[in-house]
Amino acid sequence: MSLRPMLLGAMHVKELSILLVTIAAGSYFTATSDAFNSLDNYRTIAQYVAPWAIIAAGQVMLLICGEIDLSAGFVFTLAPFMLMQLFVNGWPLWLALLGAVVVSTVVGVVNGLIRTLLGIPSFITTLGMAFLLQGLVLIISNARPVAAPKDSWVVDVFGGAPWTEFLWAAGLILVMQVVLSATRFGIHTQATGGNPVGAAESGIGVNRVKVVNFAVTSTLAGIAGILQGTRVGSYDPTNGGFTTMFFAVASAVIGGTALLGGSGTVVGAFLGALLLGIVFDGFNLNGVSANAFNVVLGAAILLAMVLNVTLIVVRKRLGSRELT
Repeated sequence: MSLRPMLLGAMHVKELSILLVTIAAGSYFTATSDAFNSLDNYRTIAQYVAPWAIIAAGQVMLLICGEIDLSAGFVFTLAPFMLMQLFVNGWPLWLALLGAVVVSTVVGVVNGLIRTLLGIPSFITTLGMAFLLQGLVLIISNARPVAAPKDSWVVDVFGGAPWTEFLWAAGLILVMQVVLSATRFGIHTQATGGNPVGAAESGIGVNRVKVVNFAVTSTLAGIAGILQGTRVGSYDPTNGGFTTMFFAVASAVIGGTALLGGSGTVVGAFLGALLLGIVFDGFNLNGVSANAFNVVLGAAILLAMVLNVTLIVVRKRLGSRELT
């Protein structure tokens, strides 16, 4: 096989650039810190990565179809408190958990309906919802953390047992990647973001696709919030919020999802979250100021955008040369 077809094939791997950068980051911190390669540290990285990756899996779907959800971080905060409200009022723990996830889904449906029926941009819609949910959480919790339930199989499955949060993240990433790349709904999502007018004319329910993806994103955010709080052992009204949401969006963008819609990859978002987790953890181990992490985050987003655009141009050039 000649070099050009091999290079062309490599360039068509959407996750190639972020994978290489992630490997490089891991190699660097392995060389600079003796504590990096240990089971305890891997668990720490997994705890950083899991919530960002789970929410990013939904944000990828929304970004692909040309939307964004700024309220996902507050759904992340709300869901555990809804679980506790139902649980202390006599609901079985498993049913209270299911109820909290349903509430999370309803928030996403409301976001989607406001966006599609009223035509209000998703940035404004979900920003308003974010502040509404933030106030609601503070009212429900009296601005105080509460202890998570204990001694139940539900707790063990949903974050209480070691590595369960990360296993949930890996499983949800796999499911969402299959949905995106191997189902009709995934194709419709990509068509909605790539060419909404053409998608609508071809019979795709563009508004329905968007509403479903808003619901999926909120559902995943609620699950992530429950997993995270249960692992820590308490539900904190200051957890999540815009910080968690922006890390999820950053993971998606660094992983190759286009902000203008039409293309993206859930696995890439997972790698983006992994890169952020490795860098954040590595900085802590090396004693680097946390303030520097924001510099690295901004640079990583810019670099990822440049690399993605460059890879697209190179793929087109190699493809055209291959045809000739």
